[in-house]
Amino acid sequence: MKAFVTGGTGFIGGHVVRKLRARGYEVTALARSGTGAALAALGARMVRGDIGDVESLRAGMQGSDLVLHLAGWYKIGSPHPEDGMKINVAGTRNVLGLAHTLGVPKIVYTSTVAIFGDTHGRRPDEHYQFAGPFLTEYDRTKWLADRQVAEPLIAQGAPIVIVMPGGVYGPGDASIVGELMTRFYKGQLVALPGPETGLTYAHVEDIAEGHVLAAEQGRAGERYILAGPALRLSKAVALWASVTGRRAPFLRIPAALLRPSAPLAGLLGRMVPLPSMFSAEAIRSLGATYYARADKARAQLGWRPRPLRAGFTETFAAIAQAAGRLGR
Repeated sequence: MKAFVTGGTGFIGGHVVRKLRARGYEVTALARSGTGAALAALGARMVRGDIGDVESLRAGMQGSDLVLHLAGWYKIGSPHPEDGMKINVAGTRNVLGLAHTLGVPKIVYTSTVAIFGDTHGRRPDEHYQFAGPFLTEYDRTKWLADRQVAEPLIAQGAPIVIVMPGGVYGPGDASIVGELMTRFYKGQLVALPGPETGLTYAHVEDIAEGHVLAAEQGRAGERYILAGPALRLSKAVALWASVTGRRAPFLRIPAALLRPSAPLAGLLGRMVPLPSMFSAEAIRSLGATYYARADKARAQLGWRPRPLRAGFTETFAAIAQAAGRLGR
């Protein structure tokens, strides 16, 4: 079986390539210039290209039995929000459209539960519909890719399976979740902003396994949510404290007190670079819940994410090792 993967050099994509290779797939991974050495070491064939250039995809994708499109733009508080339309929408149109044109038998597209927006504590399934307004440009452009690209192609007969990860964590995570976990471990999280903010948490290896299960068992035209347990940030940090022996921040600042400062953070962000967790978009998102339920993936794909305690323990061990290498 031949698989073509975009986003293979990313956080989730690297694990997907590793799992495909372990199952015996011949993997061709798209890489921009200067990236992809780790995937080549796994035995993946690297092709240079960019999802913004459809013709650069053709040779690598031709003859594939499976295309997995994981490449995407995930930037909270980016000074270049226009990249969301270029990568998440136009790039997705290039990849999925070409795969359909070439007659690829199975296409897996990575969406996100963020297209549901703030669920206000509810845990919706794949049938849930939301049309905005959205808290971040990432949420909005992924929703557009879903509704204006993937769904119309499915209606035209494209054999697309949509996977929708929730919050993802694990060693090497560069997202806001990873930033929070690292700051907590280093004792730099002196106050907990928006403790009522809610996410689902699933280990990156389990999210990758869900992608491969969707490729092998998922039905064309169907969606599968890959979301772990839903936790408020206060509960997640309490669990972090339990597995590390470190103390959780005593000071907790409710989202309602912080959200009015989002415009000021936006002004500062235009003058000096700010960490993602201090950006206007991140502050506006405080107090929201990005929840969803993975009953369908569990029942139909046999998806089984690991317990949070085990996953968090492994992740903090990696953070500790990295901190030791850096001498801090």
